Amino acid sequence: MAYDRNENGLRNDGSKGHVLIADDAPFIIKQLTTMLRKEGYTVIGTAQNGQEALKIYQEKYPDIDLVTLDITMPVLDGITTLERILAYDKNAHVVMVTANGNESLVKKAITLGAKNYIVKPIVAEKALPRLEGAMRK
Repeated sequence: MAYDRNENGLRNDGSKGHVLIADDAPFIIKQLTTMLRKEGYTVIGTAQNGQEALKIYQEKYPDIDLVTLDITMPVLDGITTLERILAYDKNAHVVMVTANGNESLVKKAITLGAKNYIVKPIVAEKALPRLEGAMRK
């Protein structure tokens, strides 16, 4: 994380952190955006496929603290997007978003460098600690 935080741990803009959300389901983007904003985060970009996410990451770098990546997306899937983001920025903080039943892909993502994962349907009480913890790893 290449930015300064004040004594309260907040970014200079007053937010807890800047997040990029990538998911091909608009309702998941809306749900994550609402949840994160309510907790004091700034969503600085959204993408509906991995190619868009990679482009936004490169445009906004180094001003992104966390990326949420759906594992299954069109154009460029989450695993490939994870690999490309980490090739661009080895210190990127990425949390994978998955439906039940993708355990092997989640394990692969963690092995590649994802900091954690959350499972759909998204439950704030379970997701927020994982997202917050991933930014500190």
